[in-house]
Amino acid sequence: MSVIGWIQMIAALSLLVFIHELGHFMWARLFGVRVEKFYLFFDIGLKSLGIKWDGSLLKFKPKKSDTEYGVGWLPLGGYCKIAGMIDESMDTEQMQQPEQPWEFRTKPAWQRLLIMVGGVLNNFLLAIIIYAGMVYYWGEQYLPYRNAELGMDFCQSAEKIGFRDGDIPLTADGNELTSLSSADVQAMTTAKQVTVLRNGRDTVTISIPSKFVFQAEKDARNGEPFMDYRLPVVVETTMPGDGADVAGLKRGDKILSVDSVDAADYKTFTAQLQASKGKTVKMTYIRDGKPCTASVAVNSAGKIGIGLRNVTQIYKVETKAYSLLASIPRGIEMGWTKMVNYVSSLKLIFSKEGAQSLGGFGTIASIFPETFNWLNFWDLTAFLSVILAFMNILPIPALDGGHVMFLLYEMIFRRKPSDKFMIRAQVVGMSILIALLLWANGNDIYRWLIKPFVN
Repeated sequence: MSVIGWIQMIAALSLLVFIHELGHFMWARLFGVRVEKFYLFFDIGLKSLGIKWDGSLLKFKPKKSDTEYGVGWLPLGGYCKIAGMIDESMDTEQMQQPEQPWEFRTKPAWQRLLIMVGGVLNNFLLAIIIYAGMVYYWGEQYLPYRNAELGMDFCQSAEKIGFRDGDIPLTADGNELTSLSSADVQAMTTAKQVTVLRNGRDTVTISIPSKFVFQAEKDARNGEPFMDYRLPVVVETTMPGDGADVAGLKRGDKILSVDSVDAADYKTFTAQLQASKGKTVKMTYIRDGKPCTASVAVNSAGKIGIGLRNVTQIYKVETKAYSLLASIPRGIEMGWTKMVNYVSSLKLIFSKEGAQSLGGFGTIASIFPETFNWLNFWDLTAFLSVILAFMNILPIPALDGGHVMFLLYEMIFRRKPSDKFMIRAQVVGMSILIALLLWANGNDIYRWLIKPFVN
């Protein structure tokens, strides 16, 4: 983690929170609902410490406006306080007063529903806009198959019909294949014949079964994509206190073998580690052109605590330019793909290793590079916007999704949950969120400050 990383994280999250809360604000004002406060960051007062300060660094209220705008001192989010609504402010006193026509609770359920999903919609739309802007301004980098020297890795179903790891796709039913994309995968899995280059010299034709596409889609849903670039194992980062760090592996080291078994590609490498859970293995690697060896401890999950060098840093990439009109559908496709991939990966959290891998603000800051780059910044900001959109729509009380869940209940059964129930649900939801926040950031503290000394 670096100072630059923390600054980028705070800037990105501040933008995303502002856009999210603006979504609630816009729909509320559209339907005539009063917004009492609109704050970036939290303005938690310090009266309990005997300090007469309301917690705001900046605040103002325009004339003829019902809304107070401000910036709080705690940079962990922000909020939009909507009149007549049970939210994180827990303003139960207001709910005991007679209903007013400008309050949230007096509006039709469909209007309240739009107000609640406004933040999620804004975050997802922002991600699409950022992705579209990125490909329009910078173009889109892609890796031609011909530049991937190790070829491709294929799933087990693909291997059963004739593909081999290391094959380089050439054509599908005579149409040229260029680089890994959903279009190319679709073309290959629905074709009658696919030709590949094998061993760098032999052209091989593979017959594709008529319904193979359904098997490929099933594999992808189960986390096994049809194919991916075959990568050499080049260390980019190491986790403090984990096996690789303790063994002295460094950025740029290229791993060749594990216990004398050739493991120069990532697929074979991970298979060897999975077979060596809880053991110490002997690794051979190249550093500065020289062969080296090290004894590396593999944890119970079959990991040694390394982050790999990105594919675009290993192979030569090319750039595809987009017009303004073409960038829009591409931005939509990128945003949707990111959402689907993120949702599918969440199942990993519900395991011991997944829970241990959860991270808080420190982990988020660590994904930003140590040197600032606009392309990287916007790419990560867009991805975080997708995550924020999905996480907020989860049906957990205190999140937007919790309010949506209760609104849908009201729309279906024609009755509102009682205020007492909503208050209790809000408390439960906030307790869950606080617990998750403490767990995730506790993992960061353990990972970065305690674990290196324990090991």
